[in-house]
Amino acid sequence: MATASARHILVSTEASALDLKDKIEKGADFGEIAKEHSSCPSGKRGGDLGEFGPGVMVREFDEVVFSEEVGKTHGPVKTQFGYHLIEITSRS
Repeated sequence: MATASARHILVSTEASALDLKDKIEKGADFGEIAKEHSSCPSGKRGGDLGEFGPGVMVREFDEVVFSEEVGKTHGPVKTQFGYHLIEITSRS
């Protein structure tokens, strides 16, 4: 079975997610942005969600993590929790 590791930043608005993504693409550290802005408890760990298999996260999240390019910042991805920026750190 496939597994992936990812980190994310969860915010309440798409505008906020786009603003943070712009900062990351201009060189800001993903983990530092997560610590400052993410409303998810994982923010304290720089957004790190660890390793997980398909079906563990909500569908919209899974679709990105198991299909998009590793090492890039993806999103905003809307789920019932809010808007996520997702960085896939590894996938096997």
